[in-house]
Amino acid sequence: MSCGCKTSGDSAHSCGPKKTANGCENVDTCGNSYKLSVFDWLSNINNPAPNRCDFVEVRFKNDRKSFYKNVNNIPLHIGSVVTVESSPGHDVGVISLTGELVKIQMKKKKFSEESVQKIYRLANQKDLEVWQEARKKEETVKIEARKIAHRLGLEMKITDVEYQGDASKVTFYYTADNRVDFRQLIKDYAGAFRTKIDMKQIGFRQEAAKVGGIGSCGRELCCSTWLTDFRSVNTNVARYQQLSINPQKLAGQCGKLKCCLNYELDSYLDALSNFPSSSTTLDTEKGRAFCIKIDVFKKKMWFAYVENSIAWYDFDIDLVKKLIAKNKRGEKTLPLEELKQPETSFASIDLIQENNVDRFEKKGRGNNKNRNQNRPNNNQNNQNQGQKKNNNRPERQERPERSDRPQKQERPQNQNPNNQQKQQKNNPQQKPQLEKVEAAADSQVDKKPNPNKKKFKKKFPPKKDNNA
Repeated sequence: MSCGCKTSGDSAHSCGPKKTANGCENVDTCGNSYKLSVFDWLSNINNPAPNRCDFVEVRFKNDRKSFYKNVNNIPLHIGSVVTVESSPGHDVGVISLTGELVKIQMKKKKFSEESVQKIYRLANQKDLEVWQEARKKEETVKIEARKIAHRLGLEMKITDVEYQGDASKVTFYYTADNRVDFRQLIKDYAGAFRTKIDMKQIGFRQEAAKVGGIGSCGRELCCSTWLTDFRSVNTNVARYQQLSINPQKLAGQCGKLKCCLNYELDSYLDALSNFPSSSTTLDTEKGRAFCIKIDVFKKKMWFAYVENSIAWYDFDIDLVKKLIAKNKRGEKTLPLEELKQPETSFASIDLIQENNVDRFEKKGRGNNKNRNQNRPNNNQNNQNQGQKKNNNRPERQERPERSDRPQKQERPQNQNPNNQQKQQKNNPQQKPQLEKVEAAADSQVDKKPNPNKKKFKKKFPPKKDNNA
């Protein structure tokens, strides 16, 4: 944090003093440049000179802000580094808001104009060097301060350390459950750090705002980005929203109930104003029934018998109001089973059609059953095997006789000569028969030429040229 520009995450960064009213050129005035920044929606409007506001808002380390008066009419802009009045000495900060919005913020925070301190000047190079050197020592000072507090046996935690701009005072922010005796601690701190010591106790929510982090929603903590006022949150807020009292889910990083439980509380209270009391009981012919659960969104209430609390019956709040009015007249209502109306099931239509798991599978795969299911065991007799096979097999259609079959065209038998020689050796009596078959096949080949056979032209050698 130095000038409020997008590179202000580094404490050593500084854009230096600006002599013009435009301030730092890298400042993002839309409110996204640094933590707890302000959106100036009147920045493009020029007010008349006599009605111009002389107050500005100055931001220091983390979320500490204060208001100062521009006595010397210095041209200031959001992001300008200024030297302001402090006790003792002076402090260095960054202007976070100017113009008419400053008066609105002062009225909102009930800041009196009489106690407003003044701005000395735009910070020069010497002020910036002293300020940056003091900021670099804060981490080592915090570790040493924790060691001293632990050695003295004090039940406290040093959360953060902040040096003043001129390094004349150091402020220790701490958290503690009980009161802490600082008499010996301040003496040890003054002897170790050689400066004025100031101790400030903060709550656990303020500690989480200074440390920062990521919440269970996946976003940065509200207290470290935009939330400035911390309202108390109790367990009744969770009960109104029908949440289970689970401290692990409802507690934030500060160990307290989450601040976001208050965001939707008003909407729940408006919806619950139309509901009957959760302690409502119904007198039925079968017995008394009490309320177990409330659904704010569906506008329903669940009831169960006192003798049998396992079976729950849900009713609309309009029907419950009629039943309560009937009990007030001294009449008992019908049993809950008869009052319960059957729910009409609505057929859901999947427009995208991506919920079917088997949408990529081919149809008809399930018809191929395992063929080995009906096979017999190998230990049974051959006769039983034949009987079971005949029983399991479907009846085959009778084949037509050979005379009924269409005659196939005779094809030339291209037998391998090696196989013929082997057969002739094995069967010397069949030699004359084979010779006759070969002769008949050769004659048929000569008579019926093969249409698929390619005809090749004879290639003659080129003529010799005697003159070459």
